[in-house]
Amino acid sequence: MSHHAGENMNLQPNKREQVLPLPVVLISTQSRDGITNIAPWSNFTPVLRPLTEVMLASWIKRDTLTNIRETSEFVVNVPPASMTEAVTITSRNYPPHISEFDEAHLEKHQSEVVSAPGIAGCLAWMECRLIEEIERKFYSIIIGTVEHLEVDEQFFFPDGTMDYTRAEPLSVMLGSKGYEFVIPKPIGKSACYSDMIIKGDTVPQKSE
Repeated sequence: MSHHAGENMNLQPNKREQVLPLPVVLISTQSRDGITNIAPWSNFTPVLRPLTEVMLASWIKRDTLTNIRETSEFVVNVPPASMTEAVTITSRNYPPHISEFDEAHLEKHQSEVVSAPGIAGCLAWMECRLIEEIERKFYSIIIGTVEHLEVDEQFFFPDGTMDYTRAEPLSVMLGSKGYEFVIPKPIGKSACYSDMIIKGDTVPQKSE
């Protein structure tokens, strides 16, 4: 079907996620029996600012969700573009007794406050504890508090800002038959947070 400039397209529910670039993080967990697990996640977001809480949505039948329920711990790992192959491998539906660390040949990053290990080679590691689960029929929303946040300083400026042009944090665009990894790039425009604040008499007055 041809599509001309100026026309609008009505997307069906199963295609609506294709309009947004989504983050790519790797969630690492550990079962009660000590088996480590990794799964890529895009249904993930911080809960406002500052980054004290994070939220992820999970289908009910996921090893990640089972481990979080059992241990109340998980690590959010931020992978660079160089880890796309590992992200793809960890997305496969391995049985619970198989560790994705082994399958993807990934090294562990020692966590400071949780038992679950992080993933070496990532840009940042958020060590989290479960504070609330909102359960629905087919999925659950997990809310966790970030107990410890560590970053690879070679990809961050002294003030803690990520040098994203060097770090190349992963995002993904979904399609009808698959997905494509993407990374952020500058467009030559920036702004200060203070630009969002309207001060003094600059607020336009409503006409009566």
